Amino acid sequence: MKLVARLLINALAFYVVAYLLPGFEISGYQALAVTAVVWGVLSILVKPVLVLLTLPLTLLTLGLFTFVINAILLLITDYLVEGFSMAGFGTALLAAILLAIVNAFLTSLAKEV
Repeated sequence: MKLVARLLINALAFYVVAYLLPGFEISGYQALAVTAVVWGVLSILVKPVLVLLTLPLTLLTLGLFTFVINAILLLITDYLVEGFSMAGFGTALLAAILLAIVNAFLTSLAKEV
């Protein structure tokens, strides 16, 4: 159940960020669902490896480098998912920050329900 809730929250966060951020586009609900699933899989499988490899840099930046890691994961997701596109690394970095904010907000709302 938590996996489904997390997937729905991620999908909604992607939808909100696509609405707010020019250059961050999702072409439809099917692309939105696939993007949320691919993002979840990459976050589970690839992100821990990247975090471990960049741990000194992450510590040096007091954790802010995790936004760069998330931007890289977004670019990988962009490459893998047809119907999901971003204008470049700058858009991916801004999207990573917005996704973190929107995800935190939606997660706090979900905990209240």
